[in-house]
Amino acid sequence: MTSPRSGRVLSRVLLSALLAVVAFALVPDAASAHGISGKTDLPIPRWLFAWAAAAVLIVSFVALAILWPKPRLQEERLRRLLRFPAFLEPLAGLFGIAVFVGVIYAGIAGEQNAFANILPTFVYVVLWVGVAFASVLFGDVFRAFNPWRAFARGVAWISTRATSGGLPAPLAYPERLGRWPAAAGILAFGWIELVLSDRDDPQLLAVLALVYVAVQLVGMSLYGIEAWTRNADPFAVYFATLARLAPLVTRERVLYGRAPLSGAPGLDQGAGTVALLAVMIGTTTFDGFSQGSVWTSLAPHLQDVFSGLGFSSEVALEAGFTVGLLAVVLIVAGLYRLGIEGMTTVGEHHRARELAQTFAHTLIPIAAAYVVAHYASLLIFQGQSMLFLVSDPLGTGADLFGTADNAVDYNAISPDGIWYIQVAALVIGHVGGLVLAHDRALSLYRSSRRATRSQYWMLAVMVGFTSLGLWLLSAASQ
Repeated sequence: MTSPRSGRVLSRVLLSALLAVVAFALVPDAASAHGISGKTDLPIPRWLFAWAAAAVLIVSFVALAILWPKPRLQEERLRRLLRFPAFLEPLAGLFGIAVFVGVIYAGIAGEQNAFANILPTFVYVVLWVGVAFASVLFGDVFRAFNPWRAFARGVAWISTRATSGGLPAPLAYPERLGRWPAAAGILAFGWIELVLSDRDDPQLLAVLALVYVAVQLVGMSLYGIEAWTRNADPFAVYFATLARLAPLVTRERVLYGRAPLSGAPGLDQGAGTVALLAVMIGTTTFDGFSQGSVWTSLAPHLQDVFSGLGFSSEVALEAGFTVGLLAVVLIVAGLYRLGIEGMTTVGEHHRARELAQTFAHTLIPIAAAYVVAHYASLLIFQGQSMLFLVSDPLGTGADLFGTADNAVDYNAISPDGIWYIQVAALVIGHVGGLVLAHDRALSLYRSSRRATRSQYWMLAVMVGFTSLGLWLLSAASQ
């Protein structure tokens, strides 16, 4: 039973959350995104999806309050499945190195055409999207194939055996640095993908990739391979964070099964973790937002502002998009912070900074949901282009595997099917966030009543993120 006061708070929070849904239902349709069209003729009206999504979250919240009285996910329970032979780890690393060298060579020496050269598709579709999907389903697969980690481990192995005294001990990784380098790196990659005008230039991508690897190797040489990979390598940290949702995890060459979501509460609460998750959600959010009518009407005005400062038209447009990207990331962080500030009113003297770090892992399902919802169509359709690109990676007319004449099948799934996948991902992801938040609250607060009251605010945040996600999907509805 909730008190009258808490009931009034819940009513206000629910009203705010439902207003977000109303706002989504009333916004006009926006322009297309990722070239997917035909979603305006859905058998179910768009506004009904918004209300249904909000209803699912509210029902889930009530069900958790009634049926989930004790924390269940704070301790990870592992079921041993199998042990990998020792040779698989270096073999996977060698494969990762070979793929990396191959695509970088293609970017430098191949046809400088984004559609004919394998590098842009590999970076933006296979690596950024495909590995993210695989991480959520199968665990941290990137760690096994990470080419720069494999190279560093190989060099360390050889050096240890070639020198009698061994390698000098690495520096201690600075605790205050935390995941800030990873957050900055993901933001930089988002800037390249969403802002840079030459984002598809194969040679430029190859050079940037080599610079990236050089930075990672220097970092690993200073602070140790595992410490740097775990905290500062942007791609490694990004995929490892998503992998915490997976029902599979590998440790010391042993594959374990675990309950979905149960890996998320173990996320390190160090410096930069909240920023990393805000960047993960914010970059994907801006990708969708930048395709819509609101941004396309606003961007020219920002471009004019920077043109008035003396920038060229191209640089001014990039500057305007940079402002938009940073603004969206800050809005995402602010929405989360708003929920956290609300939680401080519950009592027990928990400070906002403490709560922000303690509940940071609840954003992981939202980050994954946004990735699936926004990039599902890209992976389904553009992912098929890898079938002919692997046969002709340089774009020179080769046919190494007999698949150079393959074409993308745009009938592989209907536009309505994509929409259902996207909406389902958003709802499931946000319900997952609610589950994690409720479970953490039960372990943090001394009474289940206060734990439930604290989650009124998180419910509002989740409904707000769901409404935002559905609105962004509507940008692809025409």
